[in-house]
Amino acid sequence: MKLVIQRVKEASCTVDNKITGRIDQGFLVLVGIDVNDDKEVILKMANKMSKLRIFDDENHKMNLSLYDVNGSVLSISQFTLLADCSKGNRPSFINALNGERAIDLYNYFNDCLKELGLIVETGIFGADMKIALINDGPVTIVLDSKEILK
Repeated sequence: MKLVIQRVKEASCTVDNKITGRIDQGFLVLVGIDVNDDKEVILKMANKMSKLRIFDDENHKMNLSLYDVNGSVLSISQFTLLADCSKGNRPSFINALNGERAIDLYNYFNDCLKELGLIVETGIFGADMKIALINDGPVTIVLDSKEILK
């Protein structure tokens, strides 16, 4: 699983000219699920992400979490995070999970975040989504389960 986490002042997702999710301060999270991921991996990654302290405290140090700033999450499924570009110029997505299992694990990730007490908005799995955001910092963190869960 790969998560690209952007600290934002606001973010939104639009599908077919309709807003499907919108947040103010928080995380825009691009979610890529690997063919080898399972609920255990998803839960651990949700826990790790929810506790990241990447908001500034009163001393301008990144020391506050989503909970500390009453932040929300805009979760966007993005299989292209699992692109393999090691051969040729056309990416391979063989490691990206697709189909019902991918939808189930993506929904499980969002449910885990909600169970952790976070407000979660989403895009639409598999849709042509337009994402708008105002980066804060900018601060962008990549969490890869292969590195985090060694």
